[in-house]
Amino acid sequence: MAGDFLIIEKMKKVKVPLLARIVIAIILGVLLGNVFNEPLVRCFLTFNGIFSQFLGFMIPLIIVGLVTPAIADIGHGAGKLLLATVGLAFADTILAGLLGYGTGVALFPSMVAKTGQVSVDKVEELKPFFELKIPAMLDVMSALVFSFIAGLGIAYKGARTMKNVFAEFKDIISGIISRAIIPLLPLYIFGIFLNMTYSGEAYRILLVFAQIIVVIFVLHVCILLYEFLIAGGLSRKNPFRLLINMLPAYFTALGTSSSAATIPVTMKQTLKNGVTDGIAGFTVPLCATIHLSGSMMKITCCALTICLINGMPHDLMLFMNFIFVLAICMVAAPGVPGGAVMAALGPLSSVLGFTSDMQALMIALYIAMDSFGTACNVTGDGAIAIVVDRIFKGKD
Repeated sequence: MAGDFLIIEKMKKVKVPLLARIVIAIILGVLLGNVFNEPLVRCFLTFNGIFSQFLGFMIPLIIVGLVTPAIADIGHGAGKLLLATVGLAFADTILAGLLGYGTGVALFPSMVAKTGQVSVDKVEELKPFFELKIPAMLDVMSALVFSFIAGLGIAYKGARTMKNVFAEFKDIISGIISRAIIPLLPLYIFGIFLNMTYSGEAYRILLVFAQIIVVIFVLHVCILLYEFLIAGGLSRKNPFRLLINMLPAYFTALGTSSSAATIPVTMKQTLKNGVTDGIAGFTVPLCATIHLSGSMMKITCCALTICLINGMPHDLMLFMNFIFVLAICMVAAPGVPGGAVMAALGPLSSVLGFTSDMQALMIALYIAMDSFGTACNVTGDGAIAIVVDRIFKGKD
């Protein structure tokens, strides 16, 4: 009896990773979509309708709760070192997004065409049993502008009370994301794939996604190569040796899926690459928050794929706008699995016009590669630190 009790207690402590839950949800949705009858499918459509309304209501609040304190923190005590690090991190993040867009425009249309035109948003031939409207308190762009004004104002005035208010609001929003939105995502994604399979569209969409994932993995390698070729060229060091030295941080991030949890290893390997203690101690923790080249490239590629699948506009100017807004929003990405894509929901809806179902597919596709994006981000932090170190050594 005691042994059985211990086994039960251990089973209670076992947590299934979010990636595994989403993969299981997709597989079950595809399998059961061929089995469930219409009333059962409509039950899940009803849940999806309510959840998508809740998600739409939360997106502006997520932006206000996460972006405002992030800007307030970064704006405080801005010096040359801070400006140089932020400038390099943002430039690299945006460059990675443009690389993802350029590659996607060249390769993705033929991949989508081979599987036939299919619309994620038009597979809902069935209707939910009822609908519940939850209007957002403000629109996404209003939330973003307010966050900028409030964040910069708090940083400029040093308003401690307001900073504490928004810090506590951030904790509330992060709690809702980690305890309500993230746990319900697999059920939401299950409902989407259940409906798509029932409507006969799931297999083609999954085939497109499989091809896109391969391209994204190759692009990760390309990003790391150009980052360290530039860092090596400026520091006059062997770029491949610098990259190899950062591999422990890369593989640690693969296991943790967290930039913050990898900071000690990233620091150690950055110092091994000859970066001074002061520069490494400043740039590595900061870049863990603001340098998101891998995440930016992934989200851009995934967003472009869904635009192509649905026949939506995807011109360069539209995506440049999306990439710039996304670079700012992702600074506030919460420290939970898939945090970057959660912060990206605002630009996806406001700039690209994504519906809730499209956003759910974005989340599923992103989280399938979450650890690889994080690994790319933290490894690139080492390259940023090398460049910053070179800039300030040259001024000594």
